[in-house]
Amino acid sequence: MHIVCSDLEGVLVPEIWIGVAEKTGIEELRLTTREIEDYDELMRHRLAIMNANGLKIDDVTAVIETLDPLEGAAEFLAWLRSRTQVIIVSDTFSQFATPLMKKLGWPTIFCNWLTINPDGTIENYHLRQADGKRKVVEALQQVNFKIAAMGDSYNDITMIQAADYGILFRPPQNIVAQYPELKAAYDYDDLKSFFTELL
Repeated sequence: MHIVCSDLEGVLVPEIWIGVAEKTGIEELRLTTREIEDYDELMRHRLAIMNANGLKIDDVTAVIETLDPLEGAAEFLAWLRSRTQVIIVSDTFSQFATPLMKKLGWPTIFCNWLTINPDGTIENYHLRQADGKRKVVEALQQVNFKIAAMGDSYNDITMIQAADYGILFRPPQNIVAQYPELKAAYDYDDLKSFFTELL
């Protein structure tokens, strides 16, 4: 039996932090795991910028409420879930994910969480575990599932490499150049073809 492990941002929904950057005009918040490999470095950078600019959790969730799935993503996900089990494996946070999961039909999601101060400032972030995406794949393989994984960024690479079948979705050129051995798809029809053949 197969399970698909899918990244969230950049694959099914827009990048949350880019949306926050566009809403606030703070260009430094546009950086994502497509540009910065070290997730801890990226998140500490984001939190420092938020604190310096007085941004609170409500400022971020207000932006998230306005985000819709990428065009064709909800239909693709429904198609895939009708054929196999799908788990969203994301570095986003439980406080961010709920409105997005509602718009995607409530798929299962494994993600991280934030510590929020009483005044609404974000005190810290907490990873479920280090390299958690890869470890989800390996744990599911231990109970005899075949895993297909898809993602678009540096933080998806170890998950894709650990999976029995892996594919990049709309990756930036720097990742394609660095990992030429990985398959890539650039639209949902390409992904459907990949999974139709696999399943």
